[in-house]
Amino acid sequence: MIARLSRIVPLLIVLAVVAAIVYLVAAWRYSPNRGKEILIKAFTWLTGILSGVFALVSLYALLDGNELILDLGLSFLVAALIGLAITRICRAVFVRNHPGWKKKPMKTTRPDDHPRRPFTPPWKR
Repeated sequence: MIARLSRIVPLLIVLAVVAAIVYLVAAWRYSPNRGKEILIKAFTWLTGILSGVFALVSLYALLDGNELILDLGLSFLVAALIGLAITRICRAVFVRNHPGWKKKPMKTTRPDDHPRRPFTPPWKR
């Protein structure tokens, strides 16, 4: 059990360093709340992609009969899935505490941009 956990420590360290850098840059550039939103969105994508990659690696190792790689791939897959679950829980807590961030602002239109009415120049009105 300890041997499996020691294998995923480098992945966890890399994810923690990436999270710290992304949050610090985004919080410095925009605001702390915007930094959290960017971090949640980035980690949702990152852990989702990592989960898919490690699922494919594990499937290939299973079909190939390579038990060592299967064990390693499943360890990384579990770590990525736990990271994805934690990210989604953080998003739910963030949206609950900041309900204004749930709805994004929509683009506004001018009266001349209305799709049903063609534009007519002012001198022809």
